[in-house]
Amino acid sequence: MTRQTDVLVIGGGATGAGIARDLAVRGVDVTLVDRDGLSAGASGRSHGLLHSGARYAESDPEGALECLEENRILRDIAGECLRETRGLFVQLREDDPAVFEAKRTACEELGIPIEVVDGKTARAAVPGLADAVERAMWVPDGVVLPSRLVAANAADARDHGARIYPHAPVTEMTVENGRIASVTLGGDVDDTIEPTYVVNAAGAHAGAVAELAGISVEMRPTRGVMISVEYDGLEPVLNRCRDPADGDIIVPHDGEVVLGTTSVPVDDPDEYERSDWEVEQTVTECAAMLPSVAEADHVRTWWGVRPLYEPEEAAQGGRGISRGFHRLDHATDGVENFVSIVGGKLTTYRAMAEAAADLVCDRLGVDAACSTTETQLLGATRPSKLDAFVDEFDGQGPTDSDLVSRRGM
Repeated sequence: MTRQTDVLVIGGGATGAGIARDLAVRGVDVTLVDRDGLSAGASGRSHGLLHSGARYAESDPEGALECLEENRILRDIAGECLRETRGLFVQLREDDPAVFEAKRTACEELGIPIEVVDGKTARAAVPGLADAVERAMWVPDGVVLPSRLVAANAADARDHGARIYPHAPVTEMTVENGRIASVTLGGDVDDTIEPTYVVNAAGAHAGAVAELAGISVEMRPTRGVMISVEYDGLEPVLNRCRDPADGDIIVPHDGEVVLGTTSVPVDDPDEYERSDWEVEQTVTECAAMLPSVAEADHVRTWWGVRPLYEPEEAAQGGRGISRGFHRLDHATDGVENFVSIVGGKLTTYRAMAEAAADLVCDRLGVDAACSTTETQLLGATRPSKLDAFVDEFDGQGPTDSDLVSRRGM
């Protein structure tokens, strides 16, 4: 039997789940599909940083401001999907002080709250910090638990009438008269859907999904390794204040810290090499900030693939130094009822969802404004409820597997 839906959203990461929630809250009939369970891609395999914007302040001021604004919104609506930690950018003895000064100036100009302290003060605040830290800068970074965040968005969408299929890979699209007429799903659904509109939120796989409709979306996926090691008592996120490089971030968890990351281009976001040198280099570089992690026991190691958009990366010189998002209306490519939302960061997922939902509502003639800036996520204040959602949607990723219980309520 063929199913109908107003909007089919392809991709069950933060952006796709956020789009489903935004549209469902506006009264749109939505179906959300993924192939491997929610959070199976970049969202659930990230380092889980809630960006303040400071990381991109010099290279991408517009993107930095997006991060700052969304950081503030998420602190209001996401509850126990976040951890309040703050962040500290540290300058080591060997680092170029001009980079620190440029970041401080850029943050001040953008209105990102900062506090500069000397090395002694930083070490007093963060026990175990390297003696080589000459000065540091406090910023309002935090930590995201992506499994909870994605599942809460999906549950909210479901409670507003959306259908969520975590194991329903898209296998085929039929385009007729300049429109996607039908989409074939496998897995648990094994059926055909006839959508009025289709949103491609498939992250690093956005190019492959678009190709099914005869559309070219150029992605430049890059892999990065994350290593979780035993370490108790780190409060802030630590960032190395230098030009982007391997091993320049440490994210605190309870009893562990996550060390990251590398940036290596891959041809296939599903099949790629996992290299020992990436692990070794990341640990070595992170130990320059927090020396004892060099000898800490490894708990788990995983790789994620960044969904970078090729035209922006080519313009910016690579390594994701600009992580803005792009809404690609494929009506200009000859497929009227199709849009891709690409690029971006976990921190800006809600803004990406709003941008996509605004376009869809315009095309469907839906006169309803976005309300996700002020409406708290379903279950946001109840960790056990959030973890039950994670279990319901098979949404556990390695990023937060030590912090998110699968026991439900």
